Amino acid sequence: MIPIKVAGVSVGTRSPAAVGLQYLQPGALNLTALPPLSLYIHFPWCVRKCPYCDFNSHEARGAFPEKAYLDAVRLDLEQSLPLIWGRKIYTVFIGGGTPSLMSAAGLDRLMSDVRTLLPLDGNAEITMEANPGTFEAEKFRSYRASGINRLSIGIQSFNADHLKALGRIHDDREAMRSVEIAHANFDNFNLDLMYALPGQTLDQARHDLATALAYKPPHLSLYHLTMEPNTVFAKYPPQLPDDDASADMQDMIADVTAVAGFDHYEVSAYAQAGKRARHNLNYWEFGDYLGVGAGAHSKISFPHRVLRQARYKQPQSFIEAANQGNAIQEEHEIPRADMGFEFMLNTLRLTGGFAPNLFGERTGVPINAIDKACAEAEAKGLLYRDHQIIRPTELGQRFLNDLQQMFLA
Repeated sequence: MIPIKVAGVSVGTRSPAAVGLQYLQPGALNLTALPPLSLYIHFPWCVRKCPYCDFNSHEARGAFPEKAYLDAVRLDLEQSLPLIWGRKIYTVFIGGGTPSLMSAAGLDRLMSDVRTLLPLDGNAEITMEANPGTFEAEKFRSYRASGINRLSIGIQSFNADHLKALGRIHDDREAMRSVEIAHANFDNFNLDLMYALPGQTLDQARHDLATALAYKPPHLSLYHLTMEPNTVFAKYPPQLPDDDASADMQDMIADVTAVAGFDHYEVSAYAQAGKRARHNLNYWEFGDYLGVGAGAHSKISFPHRVLRQARYKQPQSFIEAANQGNAIQEEHEIPRADMGFEFMLNTLRLTGGFAPNLFGERTGVPINAIDKACAEAEAKGLLYRDHQIIRPTELGQRFLNDLQQMFLA
């Protein structure tokens, strides 16, 4: 077992200045304030594993141990409390897997545990992922009553052939029905769509987007299908549109969403006014998050260090570890030399960039630590910066991986 380490300074009781810099260890950080804190809860089961998916998901062959898992999640939360004493939770995200496989009673119990153990902000955004094929109108009304105030629906496509090629368990009719149920019960929801699918044409991608827009979603996530390692598609790659066709689809998405009044605020995220995904924004702005459940990751800041954790990935291993007193499989502090890259890896996804003072606030490192890389990126036309903003250029957005890699220590 890896012991949970608690910072030497109690969060919320003493300011960083009160500690005295003379007591800091070499390489220690100096965060003047702690970032906002989010909660991520992982639900690891799916009806079937999709061939493109590299998330920590496991096929539920028959019944899955819902009660034992929720018991373990509560234990994981309880064991994590010393790391976040006194800090409020501003957003909650229940992801997977397919959390909408959870029973209405199970979700209600989970939300009750969260409210009992953690100080939730009164205006907290509470999102749950849901997949078509698991939608039941009555169950989703119960989810809403339990406190879920935002859905993220994994549509991927409204085309029956493309859904079959992606290995999805739903068809086009179930996709549309799921959006109708969401629309009837939630005023805030996201639709996930993918493009550059096997055999997909530009007109088919345009039709998928038009179908989604017809439901007036507050938020859209539009992802380019990629071949991730350790997936079925990586082993047996399908025939995908070429780079030119994919670029045409990307240009079409930018044009159509702009006309429809969506703000393209992150690489894959498009929102109506006031409907940005607050939970995801906290990731992209290098905020903190406590992750509980099988395979969940955490990033937790203290005045002089930033801690990363990962839980056991296999559901049964996670349940056993939580019952034994510690569900954490891996834990390390982010080295000072890596802070610039870690920060820029996230914030460069934001099309509008970030204010320069955010760098020091979230990393505890002066911004001159990335000055050389910024200058090189600026010289290549990948980055724009002035005293108010640092952001990727349009070229930098197109070659984001190359831009991010320039900040590796």
